[in-house]
Amino acid sequence: MPHAHDGGHAHDGGHAHDGGHAHDGGHEASGAHRQLPGHIAAALARAGSPADSAGQPWAGRDLSGEGNPLHQFDTDDGRPDPGVAAALTALAAGTGDEAGVHRALATARVFVAVVASLAEGGLGEHGFAEDKEADMALVTVAAPDGRKALPVFTSVESLEAWHREARPVAVFAPRAALSAVSEGAELLVLDPGAGFTFVLRRPGVWALAQQREWTPSYADASLVAEVERAAEGLGPVRGIEISPGPGVASRDSSGRLVAGGGPGPELRLILALAPGLSADEVRETVSELNGRLAGSARFAEAVDSIEVKVRPAHG
Repeated sequence: MPHAHDGGHAHDGGHAHDGGHAHDGGHEASGAHRQLPGHIAAALARAGSPADSAGQPWAGRDLSGEGNPLHQFDTDDGRPDPGVAAALTALAAGTGDEAGVHRALATARVFVAVVASLAEGGLGEHGFAEDKEADMALVTVAAPDGRKALPVFTSVESLEAWHREARPVAVFAPRAALSAVSEGAELLVLDPGAGFTFVLRRPGVWALAQQREWTPSYADASLVAEVERAAEGLGPVRGIEISPGPGVASRDSSGRLVAGGGPGPELRLILALAPGLSADEVRETVSELNGRLAGSARFAEAVDSIEVKVRPAHG
């Protein structure tokens, strides 16, 4: 369900790079015995191992061929994917948009961060204390609004600058989105702590995980019709408009405003109401509409967070 910010009051949010540094205490690598997503565990297991996951040695086996998944990242130099870098540069320059970054991520390699996390020790045979074992945990962070977010990185350099002790694991961005969903994270935070941090909000994360195109809610004209259907029978509502919410924009490390990449609110819903309504009538109308929208699967899937504004209808 979208997060609502009624009355036009939205949290100031901050930017992911203002509070997401793992060494500043903002990360969660907790959860003893927590299992890594399978594809990440497999990537770790392959690295430097003399045998595959079934224990069969690599020696003497023909592993040539572009179709071999083990070679997807063998020649990776750890630098940013050119398509993602170009999309982020275009967004910052005002010639691109959030959907363009999403399209670039759909086929891009990124890095996720894993760290060693000590599991609980216990009593072994004859009552002797056993040493704790080190598990590998996927690093997550808390977004400014309290939601869990998965940091992902365009390069090894940006990951190591953010968390010196983390191990980079190369994955395709849609697989990273799947990992976010499996971890209960609603946001992907691209390059936290870097010159420009881009936050992909929940609908974009879900679309990326499903390898679908994504249209941000504020650019989706069909949502106006969805809200109009929800508002049917609400007499005070005379008109509906949508626009980008105040949390869509973000700032880079120099303070320059960027028209995208923010954590939300994502959608501004502007209601034109009949003039002369009392404050209670306005609140009741907004509350009723919010309740109806909460029951719309289409709206809930498409919208991450909303801010509701009201104005008198003209004429």
